[in-house]
Amino acid sequence: MTGTVHLVDASYFIFRAYHSLPPDMVDAEGQATHAIYGFARFLCDLLERVRPTHLAVAFDQRPEAVPSFRQRLYPAYKANREAPPADLKRQIGRCRELCRHLGIAEFASEHYEADDLIGTLAARTRERGLLNVVLTRDKDLAQVIRAGDLFWDYTGGVRYRYQDIGPRFGAAPELMADYLALTGDTVDNIPGVPGVGPKTAAALCAAFGSLETLYQRLGEVPGLDVRGAARLAMRLETHRDGAFLARRLTGIVCDLELEATAEDLRPRPPDRQALAEFLDACRFGPILRQQVRRLGGA
Repeated sequence: MTGTVHLVDASYFIFRAYHSLPPDMVDAEGQATHAIYGFARFLCDLLERVRPTHLAVAFDQRPEAVPSFRQRLYPAYKANREAPPADLKRQIGRCRELCRHLGIAEFASEHYEADDLIGTLAARTRERGLLNVVLTRDKDLAQVIRAGDLFWDYTGGVRYRYQDIGPRFGAAPELMADYLALTGDTVDNIPGVPGVGPKTAAALCAAFGSLETLYQRLGEVPGLDVRGAARLAMRLETHRDGAFLARRLTGIVCDLELEATAEDLRPRPPDRQALAEFLDACRFGPILRQQVRRLGGA
């Protein structure tokens, strides 16, 4: 099999719409619909523009009472974030419903994140000879890119090839999780190694590659041409356990037990009746309806 699969990080597009569109868009029940609308416009634009042969949308939508596998490893993971507002959680669920009406495969997990779903789908479809296009702006997902794949910042209008990832994000895709383990990730509340910033982490990855190799050759660190190299080696030794824990948190899981084949990712004809009812319930106007009609729905 040859071709391309487009893998969508739904959270980025939903959050972008939620924070950029006016919240006074409401459905027949008075519930907010602005995030649904923005996501629907993106999705229909993608379908019209690309006509993908394989497409999957991954969602972050776990029950709050169920900790993710990363939270079980490190309870402080993402503890700095506020819980999403109720109206946003409701709209995420409606976005998943929209995907189903449009005939698009959508995925979510109780214990894993959208990144892990995308990583697993990318690994599985790659085995079938498909290239991957990951639609996101989240640098964490750069680690699933391989030769021939694309990291597509859709709203920014920029595509990064495999060889572009290192210069853009600081490390090659295979080393991105190691790089993030060293720098830490304030967004996800992952501490990393104190005093190791992006430039130092990039130099360490370039010189040693993986975290395992770095620690096997820790005695060579003082000889690097980086500021405070002698102290850096001691700092890395002090925070060895933390670095390897961070590496487990920053690494995307690519071997989930996911019931999906490449054929399952082929878009199906839209459900015209369900789409029409969905658009009516959300009280969406003619622009989106025209897009949906051009796709064969509503």
